[in-house]
Amino acid sequence: MTITQLEYIVGVATYQSFVAAAEKCFVTQPTLSMQIQKLEEELGIKIFDRTKHPIAVTDAGKAVVAQAKTALAEIRKIHAIIQDQEGLITGRFRLAVIPTLAPTLIPQLLSAFNQSHPGVQLLIREMETQALIKALRDNEIDVGLLSLPVEAAGIREHPIFEEPLVAYFSETGCEAALAKKRISPADVDLRRIWMLNEGHCLRNQVLDLCSDYLDTLQADQPFRYDSSNVETLHRMVDANPGTLTILPELSLQSFNEDMLDRVRYFEDPEPVREVGLATTEYFVHSSLLEKLSDTLTSLIPEKMRTQKKGRRVLRIQSARL
Repeated sequence: MTITQLEYIVGVATYQSFVAAAEKCFVTQPTLSMQIQKLEEELGIKIFDRTKHPIAVTDAGKAVVAQAKTALAEIRKIHAIIQDQEGLITGRFRLAVIPTLAPTLIPQLLSAFNQSHPGVQLLIREMETQALIKALRDNEIDVGLLSLPVEAAGIREHPIFEEPLVAYFSETGCEAALAKKRISPADVDLRRIWMLNEGHCLRNQVLDLCSDYLDTLQADQPFRYDSSNVETLHRMVDANPGTLTILPELSLQSFNEDMLDRVRYFEDPEPVREVGLATTEYFVHSSLLEKLSDTLTSLIPEKMRTQKKGRRVLRIQSARL
């Protein structure tokens, strides 16, 4: 039994395909299949049911795959401990990020982190919160960048900054709200709001902000459209008079002056989402985590870097993950 064979069976179990697993493991499919077959012969069991599509893990194989994930995680910890002791920051680092943070932070993060730490290869994937937490637990990623708190068993949270949420109104049909310098949740007309799909933490944060008015949610819209990205939300507002949306402040970076004129901040307690990194409780590569956190901090406005009184951190879920 070899480490490579364990990596191969975890890959097939994760992607439910020998071809996809081979691509992710950077080997040919025949090589991967041969090594898995050797392991099965050594153990005297079939780990995978090859008659099913997609490939399924057998009942006997489930325990083997679970133990393989644990073993590989422990092996990675050994490498991380040695690197930390020697002050080295090298190798592959698997980072997942939620979609509402990726467009505003990842392009700059890649450039800045690569310049300061050329020995690290960042492998970045976009994931919604639930999938990200599962990937952490399954050792498919090393760290997640997301909204906190997730309150998930076995997950450690590392807060970095607080990002205000703002309201964005259409040019016509929202005169009452636009006449104010700052608004309250009562000014958010849930009958005419555009929101992200279910599963996005930003959607849950908006519902938390406007929890007293949920009975009117999208009631007066002639049709319902839930988006999967923030850019679509403000485009829907621009195209439909009398509507609005709630956006994270960092997403305003691409707004022109006319669009910024239709942005309104909330009065105190100002609603914010807490953003940070999440790892499992077994993560030991503290130097790399610290460098990643420092790089992210350098990319955000100064006012977001410190916690302030009079803010309301919005929830991202109603139940524990």
